[in-house]
Amino acid sequence: MDDGAGRSWDPTLYAGSAAYYATGRVGYPAELAGALAGALGWDGTGRLLDVGCGPGSLTLLLAPWFAETVGLDADADMLREAERAAAAAGVRAVRWRQLRAEELPADLPPVDVVTFAQSFHWLDRPRVAATVRDMLTPGGVVVHVGATTHEGIDPDGPLPWPRPPRAEIAQLVRRRLGPARRAGQGVVTGTPGDEDAVYRAAGFTGPQRLEVPGRVVERSLDEVAASVHSLSSSAPHLFGDRFAEHDAELRALLARASPSGRFSEQMRSISLRVWRPV
Repeated sequence: MDDGAGRSWDPTLYAGSAAYYATGRVGYPAELAGALAGALGWDGTGRLLDVGCGPGSLTLLLAPWFAETVGLDADADMLREAERAAAAAGVRAVRWRQLRAEELPADLPPVDVVTFAQSFHWLDRPRVAATVRDMLTPGGVVVHVGATTHEGIDPDGPLPWPRPPRAEIAQLVRRRLGPARRAGQGVVTGTPGDEDAVYRAAGFTGPQRLEVPGRVVERSLDEVAASVHSLSSSAPHLFGDRFAEHDAELRALLARASPSGRFSEQMRSISLRVWRPV
């Protein structure tokens, strides 16, 4: 499907990875919601739109701060995982829409807050930024969440358990898929940057900057394996009928790295950038 601007959506981008995404990505901490609610005066009213919501990781964390929440994603499997997570958490004031961000505003009503978390770089950024600006109510904001949830960074000090052997994992993936980083039916040639310029060109001012400190998390062997399968560059469909073989080799590598099956990772801090219409 072409969005009219020469950009084609690849529905295989995360094919087969939705369940692994929900398990393998480290959840956003409660402190993230608290920092935003305190800075922006959220009080349980208003409407939130989470664009590129995936399995609802951020959507469900923020939903209690709003009267109505909409999670939007192009991937039906991701939304099924989000629905399951919402039911398990007992969150009812949220609905899910399978739409591309480029199809906004669709039939959605005005919103008070729009969030992008690990999704903006996949989009036609100028088009989507301009569209969501027009969707905001007076006083509304866009929150850009900068986070890495699939793996950690170099730790500040000793960790309770071994770190996942990320370099060896990357080597394993390259050996099976080749040196070019895969993404759906194509390859990744680089991640677009200069997001601040995109927001300003779309008519936003800011940003107001907030930060949530990083933390050390414990991860199981299953969670680390799922974190690898959650990536577009190593999604299950890329391995074809050899995925089970790849998964077994990955698990053997992890078992050698930590015979107990327990790992620790230092997660990087999360940056929150709040943009307001001019």
